[in-house]
Amino acid sequence: MRRRGADAVVAGLKAAGVRRIFSLSGNHIMEVYDALLGSGIDIVHTRHEAAAVHMADAYARVSGGVGVALVTGGQGHTNAVAGLPTALAGESPVLLLSGHAPLAELGNGAFQELPQAAMAAPVAKASFTAQSAAGLGQEVARCIALARSGRPGPVHLSLPTDLLEAEVADPAPAGDGGAIGMPLSAGTAAIIGAAVMASARPLLLAPPALCSPAGEAALLALEAASGLPAIRMNSPRGLADPSLGAFAELLPEADLVVLLGKPLDFTSRFGRTAARARFVVLEPEPALLGRAQRLLGERLLLGAVCDAMSATTALAAALQPTAAQAAWAERVRETIAWRPAEWAALAGAPDGPIHPATLCHAIEAALAARPGGIFVCDGGEIGQWGQSIVRSGTRVTNGVAGAIGVGNPFAIGARAAKAAPAIALMGDGSFGFHMAELDTAARHGLPYVAVIGNDSRWNAEHQIQLRDYGANRAHGCELAPGTRYELVAQAMGGHGEAVEHARDLVPALDRALASGRPAVVNVAIDGRPAPNLKR
Repeated sequence: MRRRGADAVVAGLKAAGVRRIFSLSGNHIMEVYDALLGSGIDIVHTRHEAAAVHMADAYARVSGGVGVALVTGGQGHTNAVAGLPTALAGESPVLLLSGHAPLAELGNGAFQELPQAAMAAPVAKASFTAQSAAGLGQEVARCIALARSGRPGPVHLSLPTDLLEAEVADPAPAGDGGAIGMPLSAGTAAIIGAAVMASARPLLLAPPALCSPAGEAALLALEAASGLPAIRMNSPRGLADPSLGAFAELLPEADLVVLLGKPLDFTSRFGRTAARARFVVLEPEPALLGRAQRLLGERLLLGAVCDAMSATTALAAALQPTAAQAAWAERVRETIAWRPAEWAALAGAPDGPIHPATLCHAIEAALAARPGGIFVCDGGEIGQWGQSIVRSGTRVTNGVAGAIGVGNPFAIGARAAKAAPAIALMGDGSFGFHMAELDTAARHGLPYVAVIGNDSRWNAEHQIQLRDYGANRAHGCELAPGTRYELVAQAMGGHGEAVEHARDLVPALDRALASGRPAVVNVAIDGRPAPNLKR
């Protein structure tokens, strides 16, 4: 049987355990499509290349494996690159495979010839253009291993068409794409453990990479071993993340902060808030460890190069509960769980315009009644309400990058990884980015419920205008009032409802979830600023 470079690509994916990819077809990659036939790898065929990357991102976060996106070259590649910053900031292991102009024609004005690897490089862990047909399987495995190792993140590989079409007599064997560990030594872990147990008010900060199935299990083991909560940091609002309650108020009191692979950056206010604390920085990137040393100076107690998972596992073995820290640990938990008492009155079906908190209480009730469900939360003001109130279900958020518009593709990627009831909360602005992916969900039997908090504006920017410039200078952020987004779902074979009264929220969500189809519940809400939780 004739074997091509494209067959080597597919063999590399199979050797790494890939069983599903997210793709939009195009000229440069049809050889790969042909090689995928009968391979056992399913193609989720999307309506936009950036959506394919977002789906691969969410698939990786929920499955714990690598997410793979396959797109054509040229403009297909440029569209896909737009999705990489969210995966990079989310520390999500994604492989972006892009078709590419043939190597033999580069420099001669080839069809859709672009410097693709150079374009992806600033927003990926690494970016390459393949150079050998026989080595394509190995290249795929190497890129997957790189995406999963150290600080996980997206890796790009461009696939020139002449390599994909070339006959390969003896392809190089592909590896399994497994992560390469960066362990924290037992001796160093013991030193850190002693420092943690000797401190009075320690804080353990975890990165987005540990907001995965394996990472969550490791953090729970660390919490059980130490008696201390591990604070998951995965929001562009950093210490003001509304899912962390009033946590920011504790930083000035901390005497030791341990960064478990969490970069010292804007999300922790560069360490300035914890001005009295010394820091332990466990960091997979030497350059970022150097940055932490520069920012902290003499407050850096210890730094080590290691990956977040290895650090968390090693510290769990080195720590034990300390009675003197019990009251502090309980205070940290209580502070994170705190929400304003007046929010409770917004649950149920209060009269008047629907408050964002009322909508989010209804989503929480729907997911709480369906254990094992999925909650996808886009960004913007409505997203902050959702992240603060909805606690049930496997959680996937837009992450540290802070980009909006990921809700629909994230929901599809999450559903591809886990067969469970899924609700994706987003604003009306966010919904418009990738509403056509409802068709993708319908074609591939991946139902979810898109809940739109519809305030007829780009509310995050509107709130900035109100706050910084005054109501008389608020303009340009309006969207058309009364837009019937639910009809988009109906037109694409899904279920759609509009809700204008709080009493109708729970029944509408129940009907949408029971429909077994992609659904849109379009909720007219009172546009409010995001919650700012301070006591």
